[in-house]
Amino acid sequence: MKNYDIAKKNLMQYESLNSPYASKSEEAIRLQEEEEDIRPSYFRDIDRIIHSWSYTRYLDKTQVFTKNENDHVSKRITHVQLVSKIARTIGRALGLNEDLCEAIGLGHDIGHTPLGHEGEYILNEISKEELGEYFAHNIQSVRHLMIVEKKGKGLNLSVQVLDGIMCHNGEILNPKYTPTSKTKEKFLSEYHDAYHDLKSSLQNHPMTLEGCVVRISDVIGYIGRDLEDAIMIGKIKREDIPKNIQEVLGCTNTEIVNTIILDIIQNSMNKPYIKMSDEVFKALFELKKFNYENIYSKTMTKEEKETYRKGMRKIFDRYLEDIEKDNQKSIIFQVFLNEQGEEYLKNTNNKRKVIDFIAGMTDEMFLREIGK
Repeated sequence: MKNYDIAKKNLMQYESLNSPYASKSEEAIRLQEEEEDIRPSYFRDIDRIIHSWSYTRYLDKTQVFTKNENDHVSKRITHVQLVSKIARTIGRALGLNEDLCEAIGLGHDIGHTPLGHEGEYILNEISKEELGEYFAHNIQSVRHLMIVEKKGKGLNLSVQVLDGIMCHNGEILNPKYTPTSKTKEKFLSEYHDAYHDLKSSLQNHPMTLEGCVVRISDVIGYIGRDLEDAIMIGKIKREDIPKNIQEVLGCTNTEIVNTIILDIIQNSMNKPYIKMSDEVFKALFELKKFNYENIYSKTMTKEEKETYRKGMRKIFDRYLEDIEKDNQKSIIFQVFLNEQGEEYLKNTNNKRKVIDFIAGMTDEMFLREIGK
């Protein structure tokens, strides 16, 4: 056992050098108590996330551009790895818990639908109509990791990781991110409330500084890389980027990522918050607006959107009927429900089962299924 104890000490040693604002592994809260092993708590969470089936499906999920023939265009897996790396870079520089940054970063988009945000928009429409509840990928990410994975038992990740995933929303940009202290009960309350008050839930702050790091890293991870993808496939030209943005952030992904990271480190060192300078925040805000107007709003034609909307509605109705008729030949049984445990099957209504299944689909499976 002596070597075991030495190994455990080595794995934990870096935390002794961390900032007083860093999260400690010994503070990790789990929804179900369990005996820890040689790995620090958040390090263990990383392992559980990357071994999950949901993580594997990142490989064929849209980041921005669907059905693109250029193999170099980013997929969802590219994005989460970039976010994780950026968060770890900022976290290490600020003396935060790098394992916690990585776990949140790798898990933050687990609940993303096929077709990226367009798929999320369509599934939200269905969820509101059928269940009277909102659908949002950050909340679905928590649901998948907490309830759906491991045959319906969930992965029992730490609340700090789940909370960072829930509060990661990269659509809302702020100049300063400050964590909010939470109990396990507070986290669960915010999670459940999000199904009925999505707008308010978007304002929730992470409970850790590491969660704040991932929230801004999400933006850093997509803002420049999406530009590069759009330029590569001819959607825009580099010279289209406004000069005032180029002068502050640069015009390549490398320059943009480097500028923002260094600015955050400069303004957040030994502080209980994560902050950008006014100049960089303003330029980033303008770049985000530029991307929405010139890239995100033009990724699909109206005809494509309507095809996908009708297709998702069609397969929702089909799978729901298959469940009600116990059609064991249906793909929802073959690759999903027959793999779930008794607890999930008993405690989940049929409409939610279908939404869980569709949300977890890869692009390839979705396109194949709506074509039937």
